[in-house]
Amino acid sequence: MEELRKELFLLQDKQYREFQSRLMPTVDKKLVIGIRIPELRSFAKKFSKTDKVSVFLSDLPHTYYEENNLHAFLIEAEKDYDKCISLLDEFLPYVDNWATCDMMSPKVLGKNRDRLINEIYRWIESGETYTVRYGINLMMKYYLDEAFTEEYPRIVAEVESDDYYVNMMRAWYFATALAKKYDEVLSFITENRLDKWTHNKTIQKAVESYRITDEQKKHLKTLKR
Repeated sequence: MEELRKELFLLQDKQYREFQSRLMPTVDKKLVIGIRIPELRSFAKKFSKTDKVSVFLSDLPHTYYEENNLHAFLIEAEKDYDKCISLLDEFLPYVDNWATCDMMSPKVLGKNRDRLINEIYRWIESGETYTVRYGINLMMKYYLDEAFTEEYPRIVAEVESDDYYVNMMRAWYFATALAKKYDEVLSFITENRLDKWTHNKTIQKAVESYRITDEQKKHLKTLKR
């Protein structure tokens, strides 16, 4: 791990570190190295071909923010669905910020949507902030198009949490759902099926979206609580 950290610090951009730290109030600035995402992805690609990967993946919890991102990128490269789910189950409890959570998007998940939905339900029910957020994020990414059913927004609406990062993702989900499935999900707003904060944040984000029509925006503004 010390050798790995030396390599990571060689990629440090102190100016980027200042910028990135301001975006993640849940992460101690001392634990941010400051590596731009493209450079870390490139490093991850090379590192994945070494014999050190399994040791690194088992070394949880990690110390630095970038180590968590490296872990996320290595999971993304996993092509076996079952192995990917296993790696996510091991890693998600240690995710401590929205950025690492949201950037982790293994392609193999999208190729197994019929199986993935059960894992999403399980993650949403976990009660762990970033595990719940991750599940809702995947629900938004993979199940608002042809795979959509009215059960999915109901699951997200019924999540009960006081956590900002969970409810912000719920609002993001419903704002995106309004953009893609306006008629199917509008009742969640008109019938006040969300808590007040998430309800109002959903409307705010929807009104800011270029995918919502002016007429829809006008109506949504009248529904603010």
